[in-house]
Amino acid sequence: MKVLAVIALLGLSMTFVAQEAPQVEVLQVRGNVYMLASTLGNVTMQAGKDPGHDGVMLVDTGATPLADRILAAIRKVAADPVRFIVNTSADADHVGGNVALARYDSRPFFATPEVGVFAHDNVLARMNETKAPAGAWPTLTYTDGKMFEFNGEAIQIFGEKSAHSDGDSIVFFRGSNVISAGDVFTTTGYPVIDLKRGGSIQGEINALNHIISLSVPHAMQEGGTMIIPGHGRLCDQSDVVDYRDMMTIIRDRVADLIAKGKTLDEVKAARPTRDYDRRYSTPSWTGDMLTEAVYRSLTAK
Repeated sequence: MKVLAVIALLGLSMTFVAQEAPQVEVLQVRGNVYMLASTLGNVTMQAGKDPGHDGVMLVDTGATPLADRILAAIRKVAADPVRFIVNTSADADHVGGNVALARYDSRPFFATPEVGVFAHDNVLARMNETKAPAGAWPTLTYTDGKMFEFNGEAIQIFGEKSAHSDGDSIVFFRGSNVISAGDVFTTTGYPVIDLKRGGSIQGEINALNHIISLSVPHAMQEGGTMIIPGHGRLCDQSDVVDYRDMMTIIRDRVADLIAKGKTLDEVKAARPTRDYDRRYSTPSWTGDMLTEAVYRSLTAK
């Protein structure tokens, strides 16, 4: 509280302070898969079973200001070096810690090993466009996906075509029965359909359907496969089904208005997201913004 009082006297932005040093919570999801959660997004970690002989795999690395806290969270679980990183998109809050975390090795007298950074081909293209630091770039890319084994577990990476963007991926830890979904699925807002970077409403719905097809509930549609969203709380299949249904309903409402000859302004005035705005509309991505993205996605040639 004293720190906040000083900040207030100096007239500094509280939003800036919140983004600079959010807390990172370590949640063991299942087996050796962990969710490193913060208000700036989630990082998925798989740790080795045999300390000193395995390594750490990360799905996304968080925003740049989070790097030190992510490192501290990793050290709570594992002392081994980071061996692999998968970036689920080119978004800054997913690749911002690449440089710092790729260098992490807490063991003394050991040279930092080569770290494999996996991502969709288009993530590399986007990072080139934005002049991202060379150390943050993917070293291994794919179009449809990749499969490999690490720490005794089969891991599948799937490229999702034109969903939130044109470079989305989801990662399935098959032995642990955990899916890391990136920003294809979040619980804190509507999915951002980034049209400028190749996103589309149908691709977004297809990606959500793919997550559902890979997951299996334990009983009564609850439990079973656990899904780590790009932002928000830990979920299961039923949460993704609800989210998919919402996006399908919004798409169909907009499509119906387009079929009736409505203009973009008329479609916005009809508020096709009104049922869901109270929960999912945020200042940075409102229901009105989503409506426009869906409209332009459906009318694009």
